[in-house]
Amino acid sequence: MAEPLTRQEERALRIALARAHEQGWGIAIGLVLGLGLLLATSVLVAKGGPNPGAHLHLLRVYFPGYSVTWVGAWIGFVYAFVVGYAMGRTIATIYNRLLPPGV
Repeated sequence: MAEPLTRQEERALRIALARAHEQGWGIAIGLVLGLGLLLATSVLVAKGGPNPGAHLHLLRVYFPGYSVTWVGAWIGFVYAFVVGYAMGRTIATIYNRLLPPGV
């Protein structure tokens, strides 16, 4: 059977688990947004039609070079990943700064 943790070990474990890993959050949110845009664009391109993704095409205002094409899907993935990484990193940083000292 495992020995119970001492107070110091318990405190160190609590501190380690309470903090959010900023790079991890950035990569996770970046992948969710990037893969979401890649998937949405790919579905619209595969579906085809005279004007696929008219509303999604408006993202080119914010993401220069993006279009509802196969190449545009990958360009959009990169842009969305960068935006998601920044958002995730910001969320984790704010969370870590709001934690009380010595948690």
